[in-house]
Amino acid sequence: MTKAVVKVGGKQFVVAEKETLLVDLLPEGTKELTLDALLVIDGDKVTVGAPTVKDVKVKAKVVEDLVKGDKVQVIRYKAKKRVHKVNGHRQKYSKVEITSIA
Repeated sequence: MTKAVVKVGGKQFVVAEKETLLVDLLPEGTKELTLDALLVIDGDKVTVGAPTVKDVKVKAKVVEDLVKGDKVQVIRYKAKKRVHKVNGHRQKYSKVEITSIA
């Protein structure tokens, strides 16, 4: 089984074919992605790119456009001052399926 390391949205992911992953929200209207492989693992053979591996492209398709992550609560608190503020945040993601590593 071939695996590859790709960079999407400033983060690196180890991916294989038929795998789904959550990446930072992609621009609206994006249906297909063609990514460069930074590293390829094929059994015992490892190919490291400088900066990318030549002739290896990872194709992916966007399955779902707007997926919300878990809610994170941020609390600011000052002791003995009766001051506190609670904010919440939910990160938005795109769900991507890897179709081929070629």
